[in-house]
Amino acid sequence: MTTKHLDNGRFELEFHHLGLAARTPEAAIAFLAGLGYEIGPKISDPGQRVGLIMCKHGPMPDVEVVFPKSEKGPLDGILKRSGEGLYHTCYASRDAEASVALMRKDGLKIVCVSPAQPAVLFGGGKVSFYHVAGFGLMEIVEQPSEAACS
Repeated sequence: MTTKHLDNGRFELEFHHLGLAARTPEAAIAFLAGLGYEIGPKISDPGQRVGLIMCKHGPMPDVEVVFPKSEKGPLDGILKRSGEGLYHTCYASRDAEASVALMRKDGLKIVCVSPAQPAVLFGGGKVSFYHVAGFGLMEIVEQPSEAACS
């Protein structure tokens, strides 16, 4: 994702994408395509037990459509509790652990929901999920290159 340089604040995080939970991706894809989004290919991530489609649109935020790939998976509770819709915000970090430590140092209550693991969608880059009190579910994609958070 190409973004303008922004002040990444104290936490050294740069906005990356919005995550949208869908039981099946077709309706979400139809809506996003109607908004002018470029729809990426369907990708299966066996490690996370989900299907993924990254959708991009120049001036608008990227949207990752996430849908179940097995009968029992990480989206079960989210889809049951909240139904389909936006459910996480993702940020890129050069060092996810350092970013989380900075948030905790500021007094934020953060619980790790899913520890760092390689993600197919991001070329094996590690992703982790956290619940941030007063904010919700946050994903961090670790991108140690100069392209992230530069």
